[in-house]
Amino acid sequence: MNALGSFAHPPLAGPAARADVDGPRALSLARDVLATEAAAITALASRIGAPFVAAVELLLRCHGRVIVSGMGKSGHIARKLAATLASTGTPAFFVHPAEASHGDLGMITPDDIVLMLSYSGETDELVGLIPHLKREGALVIALTGDESSSLAQAADVHLDAAVDGEACPLGLAPTASTTAALALSDALALAVLDARGFSVADFARSHPGGALGRRLLTRVRDIMRTGDAVPTSPTTATLGEAILEMSRKGMGMTAIVDSDGRVAGIFTDGDLRRGLKRFHDVASAKVIDVMTSAPRTIDPGQLAVDCVEVMERIPKVQVLLVVDRLAKLVGALHLHDLFRARVV
Repeated sequence: MNALGSFAHPPLAGPAARADVDGPRALSLARDVLATEAAAITALASRIGAPFVAAVELLLRCHGRVIVSGMGKSGHIARKLAATLASTGTPAFFVHPAEASHGDLGMITPDDIVLMLSYSGETDELVGLIPHLKREGALVIALTGDESSSLAQAADVHLDAAVDGEACPLGLAPTASTTAALALSDALALAVLDARGFSVADFARSHPGGALGRRLLTRVRDIMRTGDAVPTSPTTATLGEAILEMSRKGMGMTAIVDSDGRVAGIFTDGDLRRGLKRFHDVASAKVIDVMTSAPRTIDPGQLAVDCVEVMERIPKVQVLLVVDRLAKLVGALHLHDLFRARVV
């Protein structure tokens, strides 16, 4: 304990004690790592062929689920691959190979495809599962760095993810090999996505909580103001009556509708300022004489994000009237409503 009553930390030992960083050396190493990993991916791109197509066909025609598995760093890549497949239209989940041999094999059915990742292709926990998977009737796709390995030889399809060397200066930490596996996994998932005809709308439905989901799933009807919350004035209203309605509802406008509820125009703050210059007796002036005819409208079934495009394209437009097929007013949408819904 030191003079201030707190426990003193012992001096750091080993590599952590080297506090000084050689900037040029660090930058040089970083560039070498990036170059090595980029070269590994480039070499990989030139080698993919018929086995890759076969893997895409198996995944596309899978009637069950895709089970992805791997140990260590390969396990991290496997988890990411399972998540990417699941979010792009292919039901998939990760199973830890060690847990599989202790009961999780029960999750796998004959209709499933098991995708195994192991750079050596000799990971004991994965190799040990092969006889059980074959007996169950599940197909196996192996992604390894050695086509002569046990996993590669036992798999129904083998994907070659070999690299010339790791980017680690010690040649030990999986770096270029995991980058290659990640890139090849992404290529596989996206090739299946394309073959499946998976669309942007499909992607949004898989991501309802994200920004893309909100933008592509939120309709005008979901966030528009309706009923008494919409400022509305008849075509017979005086300017004074329209001003009162606009003030009560706080949208900076009032929709002008005819006797059938069809939109005849809109009266805004800007129209008010222009009207004050024209009429000395504001209270008795008619709103129809100062309103903006043919206002911007939108259908309730349109995507809310479409409103953003309209508001950005037309300066000073912050409110859109929502009308049905008969041009009858059914709601109104303010820019603030889009912000509240986090569409923008």
